[in-house]
Amino acid sequence: MKVAVTGAAGQLGRALVSLLGLRTAWAGGRDELDVTDPAAIARVLDRVHPDVVINAAAFNDVDGAEAAPGPAMAVNAVAVGHLARACRERGAVLVHVSSDYVFDGAKREPYREEDCPRPLNTYGVSKLAGCLLVADAGGPHLIVRTSGVFGPGGNRVKGGSFVERIIARARAGQALRVVADQVFSPTYAPDLAAALVALMDRGTRGLVHVTNCGSCSWHELATAALELAGVRATVEAIGSRELGAPARRPSYSVLANERARAAGLAPLRLWREALAEFLRGNG
Repeated sequence: MKVAVTGAAGQLGRALVSLLGLRTAWAGGRDELDVTDPAAIARVLDRVHPDVVINAAAFNDVDGAEAAPGPAMAVNAVAVGHLARACRERGAVLVHVSSDYVFDGAKREPYREEDCPRPLNTYGVSKLAGCLLVADAGGPHLIVRTSGVFGPGGNRVKGGSFVERIIARARAGQALRVVADQVFSPTYAPDLAAALVALMDRGTRGLVHVTNCGSCSWHELATAALELAGVRATVEAIGSRELGAPARRPSYSVLANERARAAGLAPLRLWREALAEFLRGNG
């Protein structure tokens, strides 16, 4: 099975390419493929002839999307539609990665795939639109919603993943203030990549939620990261209103993984175990 990977320079993309090995027929980031250009997509697919395209490309600046929705909608929605149609026309399966931010957080138990999405911010709207465009294209597809991805190769502009930024700031002696009223399931990029490949190999189709087991707040994630890294620092717990971020976030966006298990996927390990492994390799 020949696989093409978009967004290959990011956390998930790197993990996918490493895991797929010789099955990677093509992998590229923004420098290699402008996913908003349908002609560029067609040229890559016609040259490579992949059986599967895994779309790990995304615009992930949640607050930036509130101020300027255009880039988020272009990459997370319109470009996904281009990919879905190009895959359908060539008989390739599209595996697309979506987000827990399509939900509003009003529910207080894990969200299932059939729960009605109600995004609170532009980023969430763009991710939901991408999912709808994949389904509307009518080709074979797998949409995987996930949550709070962390791992090697985080956003260089931001200074790495949330975990890397927290540790760097603590070591620099900076004050740490992290929201404690947003609960989610942190997900380790290599674990997510392994799950995506396993579902792909099983021929799973439709919409599936995949996260590491367990849940926590961003404040709990920050304190756990510092503890596991052996960094002594105080993290002030604040509310979302105190943070004053431009984009609203769901207060609860834990995802239920039963459909993935029904497809034969073993539960991913606890997020804290994955975090410990990440920090051992990036200490």
